[in-house]
Amino acid sequence: MKRWSERAAGLLLGAVLLGAGWSCARSSVAPETGVASGGSPASAGPAAPASAVEAAPVAAGQVLRGVKFAEVGAAALLLDLYLPGSKPAGVIVWVHGGAWRAGSRESVDLVPLTASGWAVASVDYRLSPVARFPAQVHDIKAAIRYLRAHGADHGLPAAPFVIAGSSAGGHLAALVGVSNGVAELEGEVGGERGASSDVQGIVSLYGASNLISILGQSTPHGLSVRVPALELLLGGRPEQQPELARLASPVFHVDPSDPPLLLLHGDADNQMPLAQSEELAAAYERLELPAQLVVLEGAGHGGPAFTEPSRLELIDGFLRARLVASLKP
Repeated sequence: MKRWSERAAGLLLGAVLLGAGWSCARSSVAPETGVASGGSPASAGPAAPASAVEAAPVAAGQVLRGVKFAEVGAAALLLDLYLPGSKPAGVIVWVHGGAWRAGSRESVDLVPLTASGWAVASVDYRLSPVARFPAQVHDIKAAIRYLRAHGADHGLPAAPFVIAGSSAGGHLAALVGVSNGVAELEGEVGGERGASSDVQGIVSLYGASNLISILGQSTPHGLSVRVPALELLLGGRPEQQPELARLASPVFHVDPSDPPLLLLHGDADNQMPLAQSEELAAAYERLELPAQLVVLEGAGHGGPAFTEPSRLELIDGFLRARLVASLKP
């Protein structure tokens, strides 16, 4: 594992990335508050548009919105698929943030990576006011199975699949990524049970990794956000639900078969402790697994520091360097 400052990371990848010749607009990530962007409490769950569409062939460079990948009861789980203008290098499955209880798949930080050849699928998952953990992971894995089973309809490769997310979505992405083959986290959501939910890479932007230790590392402001969020997610504080908190913690699932991991975290984050990313990086280091922790100096909880062009180039460079064997035609 390598822990890089912003400057060191740029020097490492500069030679590879300077000739890439692509750019993208900055995008902003709202701080995770557990409240929908309009200021009202989050809706009870992922609402299906009135005319949610089934999968159908889509031309390169287009966006297919509202693809139904599963149903849970009467609720449809949907995804939006952003396609590059050429044959995809791989598929990035994006998981939005929102303290596990709010947010929307419409918030997609990594869409600009379509300009670098990646397909990006932003997925619904049941929010914690509707369903407690591990429902969220079951839903995300169902989306991956769906994309793998039906990807040929859209020209998607069978691999590599990368799981990525920010804040609560970064936590869920890391957990999905390090739990390949864990039966308790696989679930029975969706119809493509024969397809694999395994991923070949993980990108976590300022996400949690250890729900046992997180409260002890948090600032007073962080506690004001995290305690009620965890109580909704787990049905109690971590010390009241220790087994479930452990199951929900990526650090306890790391094993020698886990895929490459990229972590980005700000050293001025007063909501999600930097120590959470450091713990996951250390778990990888103990097993000598490929991982990189990039600490952004002065960055808080989200914001344009994580999505400006140089950061997106860093993510693209890491994935291509680590997944080069899978990217070969």
